Amino acid sequence: MTGVGEPYDVAVVGLGALGSATAWQLARRGRSVLGLERFSFGHVKGASHGDTRIIRLSYHTPNYVSAAIEAYQDWAALESDSAEQLVLRTGGVDLFPPAAAIDIEDYVNSMAVMGVPYQVLTATTARGRWPGLAVPEGTTVLHQELTGIVPAGRGTRVMQEQARRFGADLRDEHQVVELVDLGDGVAIRTAEGTRHFARTVVVTADAWTNDVLASVDASVPLTVTKEQVVHFTVPDADEQGRGGRHAQGAFPVWIWMDDPSFYGFPTYFQASVKVGQDCGGQPVDPENRTYETDEDALRRTRAFMRVLVPGALDVRTVTTCLYTLTPDRDFVLDRLPGHENVVVGLGSAHGFKFAPWFGRVLADLATTGTSSTDLSAFSLTRRALTDPDAPLTWLV
Repeated sequence: MTGVGEPYDVAVVGLGALGSATAWQLARRGRSVLGLERFSFGHVKGASHGDTRIIRLSYHTPNYVSAAIEAYQDWAALESDSAEQLVLRTGGVDLFPPAAAIDIEDYVNSMAVMGVPYQVLTATTARGRWPGLAVPEGTTVLHQELTGIVPAGRGTRVMQEQARRFGADLRDEHQVVELVDLGDGVAIRTAEGTRHFARTVVVTADAWTNDVLASVDASVPLTVTKEQVVHFTVPDADEQGRGGRHAQGAFPVWIWMDDPSFYGFPTYFQASVKVGQDCGGQPVDPENRTYETDEDALRRTRAFMRVLVPGALDVRTVTTCLYTLTPDRDFVLDRLPGHENVVVGLGSAHGFKFAPWFGRVLADLATTGTSSTDLSAFSLTRRALTDPDAPLTWLV
């Protein structure tokens, strides 16, 4: 293929968490890998920066619980490769108020089918166990002991480091502007004028997915929203987050399973707890979005915290990020119809906890065209992605 440079087995477009994981998983199998990132490594424009993300086995379908079980194993493989601890198990609670918008039965049934242990607690029991969490009376509390925390920016960086260690060629500030399907592979052109050839391309560009796919006349129905997380100071912890009612071991990861939905963490190496509203932001253009605080969203979060975590009310920091949402909020892991050597991966704003799993499955699709994991729910041809009248269902 003249004029397109040295051929690679696989090129990965977008090196956030999912793309970095894919590059690592491919390179550790001995594949030649080119990774191209539109922005600088570690940028704050997308969804893979910041300090923490939740990892959990508590999910609404057996398919997701099964994937989460595998994800824990894939995180362990990354920890083994890097000799770094990345998963911190804190235990977690899903909080279902009366008449919650999210059905607790979906969660308990899915975990039961997959053999995942859990406890159902009363609000009184939960308040006694975690005094920093003021669970309202009448709330049903679903506890799963393996819920925990994974590091966001650091985790992504570790995956990039391991990809390089196994031989991947990762380049930032390389915006892909064109893919040309040549039948036996894909030619890639960047805005900087470089050209490459790969037998397969994996697109993990999140909010910029459709920018990359436009040149092959493809798109995925996506909504991009600007979200924010708030760190609230806790007065009973030291500057490393040790001690008090909100520290790891004394305070769980928690999710409020209603509409609106909120989530939060114990302290994590600082004297503050992190809280966010899930899908609380407004649609934005990822190229032109701002980084200012959404004051309405902050007021909602503060009002909620006065009820659930009254010991943490002073705002320490506010950080913004992007959610990139499919209509049904299910993942995408599939080869592009009509372009079988282009693979698409999307986490739909809850994929970070699965990142090493995404990398392994996308590496399977890129090298063999299939996977031992059931991916039928994550197909590009499912109704939610092909029917323009499909409803938006974002609560999970």
